[in-house]
Amino acid sequence: MQSARYGTIADRVIPRPQERSNAIIRDLVLVLGGTALVAGLAQISIPWHPVPFTGQTLAVLLVGGVLGSVRGGLALVAYFIIGALGAPIFSDQSGGWEIISGATGGYIIGFIVAAAVVGWLAERGADRRVMSMVGALLLGNVLIYAFGVPWLASWDPAGDGVAFGWAEAYKTGVQPFILGDLVKLAFAAALLPAGWALLQKSGIGSKNEEDGPKAGLL
Repeated sequence: MQSARYGTIADRVIPRPQERSNAIIRDLVLVLGGTALVAGLAQISIPWHPVPFTGQTLAVLLVGGVLGSVRGGLALVAYFIIGALGAPIFSDQSGGWEIISGATGGYIIGFIVAAAVVGWLAERGADRRVMSMVGALLLGNVLIYAFGVPWLASWDPAGDGVAFGWAEAYKTGVQPFILGDLVKLAFAAALLPAGWALLQKSGIGSKNEEDGPKAGLL
């Protein structure tokens, strides 16, 4: 049985136009806006080798929760492609394939999966309550590490065939980030339900919200 699918905050604030061409333009703008948010928060960075402290994770989780599975995932696909092509949108205004193939490439790939999964859960109402949002965001964080840590462990920093290793990957790519990730998770988990509460109180887009499946672009 198919689970109920609800609109996201983006669908509530910017309702889907009737004309398909306008709807596609609206979704593309939302996708690129999500990409820009991740790129912007990526520049809030505290140097740490080989994985810096950044605002990316917070942006990824918010983009997924606000835009939904497909648009959220596509926003991070665009982030991956644009950065891999050389645009300085990764942390510390870096870009290029060497970033993807380096220590942090797995985390960037994990961003795509995390945004899509968090968005999928948000479309099914997880973003309406703090506790369900905590679960969704925690899963998103785990998925980022599930891609990032094995990638980091297999990274060959000296190019001599010696991998970085699991112990170092945990020590430098997980342990220092746990507290910060919990703080970001708590902030995002409170922000999205609060956004819904504000929309309910203000009545913005209430006539356009439906409990049934949402058509989109995307």
